[in-house]
Amino acid sequence: MNGAPPQGSLADIRVIEMGQLLAGPFCGQLLGDMGADVIKLEPPGAGDPMRLWGQGDEKVQWEVIARNKRSVTCNLRVPEGQDLARKLIATADVLVENFKPGTLEKWGLSPAELHRDNPGLIIARMSGYGQDGPYSDRAGFGGIGEAMGGWRYIVGEPDRPPARMGISIGDTLCATYGAMGVLAALHHRERTGEGQVVDTALYEAVLQVMEGLVPEYDRNGYIRERSGSILPGIAPSNVYSCTDGPFMIGANKDEIFARLAQAMGQPELASDPRYATHLARGKHQTELDELINEWTGSLTIDEVEQAMIDHSIPAGRVYTAKDMLADPHFRARDAIVEVETERHGKLKMQNAFPKLSRTPSGIRRAAPAEPGQHNDEIYAELLGLDAQARADLAERCII
Repeated sequence: MNGAPPQGSLADIRVIEMGQLLAGPFCGQLLGDMGADVIKLEPPGAGDPMRLWGQGDEKVQWEVIARNKRSVTCNLRVPEGQDLARKLIATADVLVENFKPGTLEKWGLSPAELHRDNPGLIIARMSGYGQDGPYSDRAGFGGIGEAMGGWRYIVGEPDRPPARMGISIGDTLCATYGAMGVLAALHHRERTGEGQVVDTALYEAVLQVMEGLVPEYDRNGYIRERSGSILPGIAPSNVYSCTDGPFMIGANKDEIFARLAQAMGQPELASDPRYATHLARGKHQTELDELINEWTGSLTIDEVEQAMIDHSIPAGRVYTAKDMLADPHFRARDAIVEVETERHGKLKMQNAFPKLSRTPSGIRRAAPAEPGQHNDEIYAELLGLDAQARADLAERCII
């Protein structure tokens, strides 16, 4: 893997990634998976806190988010470190950062200053509330963006406080929209030569996936509430209990529900006025779910799955990571790959995505094991610093 030739759509693009934890680094991961040369700036010493994140005894989340990256250390809180960063950014196509708004400006690295040296630079800025507005100077994490963007209020059971997903969805949504903005800005630069700023806020990234939540209130005065495992009025679409575990069925379209009724051995349900139409099923959602649950509760997952396949009904098992690793479809599509990592040996993780037929993305390089692992090659290659200069900077904790 290490030393493999560049591949992917962005193989000629250099990205400088500044910032820590999730939003900025996940944006860098996406661009790196698409072939970009991602140079990550870490603080001297411990490096990015993500190195210590994850569940279980061995912390391996870093191996995913830092793949396809090279690491240099750079103390951004001192003028000499800021000068090093400025010189690196001058060689780049893209800068990704997720500091609190105003931080780059405080360091003398404002977009205006960076564009003087590098007019075509694209600056992807990720923050809690965006670069302007009355809340822009507030600290923000992904969970706060999920709350403000409307996600947290509608997640969970109706009789309990708002819940969360088991992942940091606010951060990764913000990063994904940031990467989308970078791709659009690269296309604009190809036509004009102009760089620009991509401003993504955590709360606005979450807001983008809220479907009809805002116009439903604006037009109807309707406020979506927590509804547990269902979407109100969308039926049947739920997780049902089999004798050996849960199983997901989505049969809310009229024709599909008719096929589900056949699979259940109760074809009359499809013409029953309570269930015959989308609106009727929505009104009788609870009792319909009880009927289906009664049927699945007498069968195994294998039996229900086969019935769904036979009747062409969207349905599937509720997977854990263990299930994914055992599944032949995951294997056939290389959705999960084994990567040789420096810290943990062979490690299975999700592959690069989406799939491109002409310029495939991929994992070309394992995550850097140590902060500053590539100091010598990058500072020599890009800035021309000799061994003595690098040693002097390291002695003074600038790198």
